[in-house]
Amino acid sequence: MSNFFFEASLTLHTVRDCLRFAVSRFNQAGLFFGHGSNDAYDEAAYLILHTLHLPLDRLEPFLDAHLTDSERSAVLNIIQRRVEKRIPAAYLTHQAFLGDFSFYVDERVIVPRSFIAELLLAQLSPWIAEPEAICNVLDLCTGSGCLAILAAHAFPYASVDAVDLSQAALAVAERNVADYELQDRVNLIESDLFAKLDSKQYDLIISNPPYVDAESVAALPHEYLHEPKLALGSGHDGLDATRIILKHAAQHLNPSGILIVEIGHNRDVLEAAYPDLPFTWLDVSAGDEFVFMLHRNDLSGR
Repeated sequence: MSNFFFEASLTLHTVRDCLRFAVSRFNQAGLFFGHGSNDAYDEAAYLILHTLHLPLDRLEPFLDAHLTDSERSAVLNIIQRRVEKRIPAAYLTHQAFLGDFSFYVDERVIVPRSFIAELLLAQLSPWIAEPEAICNVLDLCTGSGCLAILAAHAFPYASVDAVDLSQAALAVAERNVADYELQDRVNLIESDLFAKLDSKQYDLIISNPPYVDAESVAALPHEYLHEPKLALGSGHDGLDATRIILKHAAQHLNPSGILIVEIGHNRDVLEAAYPDLPFTWLDVSAGDEFVFMLHRNDLSGR
């Protein structure tokens, strides 16, 4: 144990003490926050409240509560692991959120953070006028199964196929699907994108595929190195997976079906590669350059 944490084990007494200590250590270590929290304070508060089994939305009433020796030890342990190993908070707590939905995660899957989640929470309005009419949904690169689960809630009469190349990721997805009691509606399929789907067609295909280009992969903060490499990089320009999706999506969409794909910061590269495709860029909290939509007719002949 470093001197910082040894001294803390002797002198910190309250939640407020531990919160201040955590924020100081996080800032001193120059941690990267991109897996749910925006800054050192929010992440410290979350980790402390979670470790103490307190409501995550209520810090103030507990700030001056004294910790038992075992509680202080547990709090300092999780703070130390975050600082010294730079493990993302979601992997430390095995919990990630999309809206009000909570999912189990570990290092077998990428930490959920898709903008498509925002669109599903709004039932893809106005692009889908009748959510009850959606019967079949495909979630490519499902990872933890989070988007497939959100799709099942957004479209109450839909059967959802959740596809991933990784058996390990599908094991995590299976746990989340079971937690939401959706085993009868979410089907987990091990497949490299469309490879094992035969000729099945869908009303909606969603995908948050790997999209980080090679240059950006090489420069990723240490926190991202805990995530599966398979879920991050996608070739030199970040579009390898997206190209395959665009090539085969039409044959897996019903006549009125739509495709929605998240592509990170690759809008300019994608539009240059496909100048004839009429991409519709959907508004999300970060802007209108991260998620595109295409109708089946837009993809005909590809």
